[in-house]
Order: sequence, then C-alpha cells, then structure tokens
Amino acid sequence: MFSRLQRFYTSIKIVADMAMLAVAFGLAYATRFSGLFPITEGIPPWDDTLVSLLMVLFIFPVTFKQSRLYATNRARTNTGEVFEVFKSTITATLILVAATYFARERYSRLTLVIFVGYAFVLVTCNRLLFRWVLSEIRRRGHNLKSILVIGAGELGQRVIETVEGHRELGFRVTGVLTLRPEKVGQYVGGVRVIGHVDSVNATLDAQPVDQVIIALPLEDQAHVKRLMEQLALRTVDVRVVPDLYQYITLYGGLEEFGGLPIIRLQGDPMEGWSRVAKRAFDILFALVAILITSPLMLATALAVRLSSRGPVLFRQERMGMDGRTFPILKFRTMRVDAEHSGAMMACPGDTRRTSIGTFLRKYSLDELPQFFNVLLGDMSLVGPRPERPVFIEEFKRQIPRYHLRHKVKAGITGWAQINGLRGQTSIQKRIEYDLYYIENWSLLMDLKILVRTALGGFLSKNAY
Repeated sequence: MFSRLQRFYTSIKIVADMAMLAVAFGLAYATRFSGLFPITEGIPPWDDTLVSLLMVLFIFPVTFKQSRLYATNRARTNTGEVFEVFKSTITATLILVAATYFARERYSRLTLVIFVGYAFVLVTCNRLLFRWVLSEIRRRGHNLKSILVIGAGELGQRVIETVEGHRELGFRVTGVLTLRPEKVGQYVGGVRVIGHVDSVNATLDAQPVDQVIIALPLEDQAHVKRLMEQLALRTVDVRVVPDLYQYITLYGGLEEFGGLPIIRLQGDPMEGWSRVAKRAFDILFALVAILITSPLMLATALAVRLSSRGPVLFRQERMGMDGRTFPILKFRTMRVDAEHSGAMMACPGDTRRTSIGTFLRKYSLDELPQFFNVLLGDMSLVGPRPERPVFIEEFKRQIPRYHLRHKVKAGITGWAQINGLRGQTSIQKRIEYDLYYIENWSLLMDLKILVRTALGGFLSKNAY
C-alpha cells in the first residue's frame, strides 16, 4: 500500500515539474521575442523550438531523478529543497547545452538564460506548494509513518520530543520499548512504554510499524547486536541514534567515506558550495560598499590626518578562521603611543583617544577600511568579531566553546553586534550569539544582518 502511494506521489511530482518546465519554456520564448530584446539572427524555426522543448522535458526530469529530488526525504527543510532544486537546475542546464551542441540544434542562448530563471522559480514554487499541502495533510493526522522507539531513557525522550516537534514531517511515535521492566506502563515524552525490549517481535506482530529507532545509552549498547539480529529478519526500517550528543559541539553529524559510516562530532559549517557562495557574496558586496563609501573614507582619512600626528590607518593583529592571525585595518582613533605600557581594551572616557576618535568609534567609521580586509580574504562581511590573540587565551580558559567561533572567518559586523553586544559587554553572551549565527548561517541571514547594520546596527552605547 505504502509503495503504491509513494509511486503515485512521485508521478504527481514528475508531471507537475514537467508542466512547470513547459510553462517556463513558453514564457522564456515569449519574453525573448516579445520585442524587449533586439533580434539579430531571426526567430528560430518552430520545429527546432519544439525539439528543444522535448529535450528540456526529458533532460530536466531525468536529472532531477538522479539528484534524488523525487526520493522521499521528510527531514529535508524548505531551504534545503530550494538549494537542491537550484543545483539540479544548473546541472540539467549544462547537460542541455552539451546535448544541443552535439546535436547541432539551433536555439537562442538568451532564451536559455531566461528559461533557467523561470524554470528555477516555477519548479521551486511548485515544490514548496507540494510540501505545504503534504504538511497540512500530515498535521491533520493523515499520511503518517509510525515509529517504535527502543529506549525509554533521556536519549529516547529526546527522539520523541524531536519527532513530536516536527509533526508536519509525517512521523508519529506509537510506542516505546525499554530495558527497565519497572518503566513498562509509564510515559516518556507523552508516549506510553508498551513493553520490554525482549518483546520487540511480538510488538511488531501486534501493530503496524514503519520504522524502528534504537535510542539506547552507551551503557546498554551491548543489547544492540541482539536487537539488530532480530530486526534483520523483518522489512521494517531501522535507525540507530548514537548516544553521543554530549560530545557533539558544532555541525556534528553522520557522513560517509568510501562506504564507511563516520560520526562527525565537530565539523566545518561552511564547506563546498556554501563557502564559494559566501566568498562571492563577500567580494560583490565589499566592492559595492567601497564604491559607495569611498567619499566618506577619504573625508575620514583627512580628518584623522589633521586631528593628530601619526598614520591615518592603524594595523592591529587579530585572530581569524582556524586560529590564523592577520593585520586588521582601521582608521586610527588613538594616540600613536596608546599602548606603550601594554595591550588593554578601550573603556568609557578613555584618555588615549584622539579628538576625532570618539566620534569615529561611536558611528563605527573607523571600521570602514576593513572592507579591504574582506577583499584580501582575511575577513568576511558577516561573522564573529575578531579578537586580539593576547586576550583570546584568557577567553578560552573562561568560556568552554570559545574556540568554535574560529571555525568561520571573522566579520565586520555580526549577529552579536546588531543585538547590542559590542565593546565591554558579556563575552559569554557574545559567544552564544556567535555560535547561534554559525549554526544557523545562510546567505539570507547574512543579508538580514547587513541590512540591520546599515539601518543603525553600527551604533552602540558600548563602542568606546
């Protein structure tokens, strides 16, 4: 029954995608030859256009299928779905270009570019609408997959709470089995403990279960082998939740290397295309920012030069990604001999500031040269603010997860800064905000932080 329904849903997805692709192709063709763009080589013959459309309706769905866009993945987020559609669309486009080249098929390159934009938007909207409809159906208790949790301890409770907290994904915990006989009949996370682990076969015979999740603590792992031997004789899906949550720090998860499953306790939050996208984002916006603020930077440089003796720019060693140090650039706001007695943080009423320094710090104008740090690759537009190495050793001893902020590039602005955590504010609180940013990073979040910074996030009563 389930497999038939799954095939039915998959066929609906394929037909809907093909319909969106056909609409996108028609819109692209109409846009290209509507008079908005100059026509230099004439309009392609209708039969060539029809062949191109047929190639699109074949290549794109096949590519989507190979990219597993039609596979069931209830845990995939909407953002993840959009990103997968984007990658698959680009891949299918490259295949289409290659196929039309070797087939010597005539087509308009501009039409193809317009089509890719339309196709991505329409297929994405179609997918998000489909997910929303399914989510609403599942919220009302339909099309649910039942789960049996083995383990009534803290780990089992966490599994139940996670499943119940995402009911729109279509999962429901129908029972819990335990190794502790005294817990039978009790409730864990609102779900009744229906029996002992030894009764797993009887339980599966008595009620339909789509998936079994083993969530036993480390001290009970010896029972997993016996359980797997019993479950191997059944068709039910089996998942194991390792009791390693207390060791996972940042971007932990399960990955595969040459067919070998590996549990990652700590990883890099920005890998592959994520890193490329963020770097491209940084370069583009840094260039735009330098262009827009260049008159302001020239005026600030002149004011610094006239207000006190010494260089206009101030270079200071800071620590960035992976613990590497780099010279951060600022407009000088303090006297040349400000640190003759040693490194110290700025404080209210700091007498080391120049006449213009207080104004520059209050409005963060001294930070403008850091756009060049971004272009050099030392910094990002958005990220944790870099600290001086001389202070970091002390922070690492005081704050257990402090070092994790160096998993990404330091930023000119950040999530902590737009929430008022600048200057001599709580380091502990600042780290919490920095880690939240790293764990929830997206280009949309970067854009949001930049907009809030531009709208006044650079102002702070704690900037001395």
